[in-house]
Amino acid sequence: MSERELPIADPYRAVDRRGLLRQWLPPAAAGVAFAALGLGLGGRPGRHRPPAVADLPSPRDWRADPAARGRLAGAGGQGPAANLRRALAALGGIESFIRPGERVAIKPNCAWDRTAEQAANTDPELVAELVRQCLAAGAAEVVVADNSCHDPGRAFARSGIEAAARQAGAAIAHQRSVGTTTLELGGTVLGAWEVLEPIATADRVINVPVVKHHSLSRATLGMKNWMGAIVGRRANLHQRIAQSSAELGAAFRPTLTVIDATRVLTGGGPTGGSLALVRADDRIAVATDPVAADAWGASLLGAVEVQV
Repeated sequence: MSERELPIADPYRAVDRRGLLRQWLPPAAAGVAFAALGLGLGGRPGRHRPPAVADLPSPRDWRADPAARGRLAGAGGQGPAANLRRALAALGGIESFIRPGERVAIKPNCAWDRTAEQAANTDPELVAELVRQCLAAGAAEVVVADNSCHDPGRAFARSGIEAAARQAGAAIAHQRSVGTTTLELGGTVLGAWEVLEPIATADRVINVPVVKHHSLSRATLGMKNWMGAIVGRRANLHQRIAQSSAELGAAFRPTLTVIDATRVLTGGGPTGGSLALVRADDRIAVATDPVAADAWGASLLGAVEVQV
């Protein structure tokens, strides 16, 4: 029995023009409406679209006197608290930089789950004395803030910085406890970044890095320490670490840079761990010029030669 070819109905021919319009016009209209809505929302700032870089503010200039010539004073041999007081006195005292009623952010290096003796973080006694000095000058509040690389709770606790800072009268802030403010940092590598809010909104900011070796940049000091002020994919910045550090140093203009050389991590940085690589120097330097501060710190690692 042979097969017969059966006629196949063409559904498009079976429906007249009016039927096609009734069938396809509603979804087509809905698609146009959604497209128009998307275009409209695309022009508005919000979660779906970050604000234009041109609309973003830059970091504040936290210097007490931007026109003044940069100065640096060092002190040593009497422990971090006494060394800090002597260096500040040489620059006219903390009152020359902090005014009554101002909100102060202190930015130590508190990146790692390490003890003070391992020298991967800023010395807690130095941080505490700086808090006391700012409050004595009349600061309305002092916040010690950092974006830690290790778990921030563990880093702040084990370093001793949290306990020392709180006892001295400061609050603690890190990436899990506070919000951020988007700032335009400029440069060719940085651009727009989220900055820890207590730093972005402070009236005065004091940068307090520890002197230590870094496996990529040889040294990590004040400019590199600003990576703890920003939140985001910071690991990408390490691909051009020299450029990134220089641009951070240009973007952030602190009131003071306090270089902590109480203990110097001579190798194994930035995380440290081996006490055999820690050298007890018992020195600090306070500077209004961040570049001079970093040069002084780098000289302790043999990276540069300076005379103070």
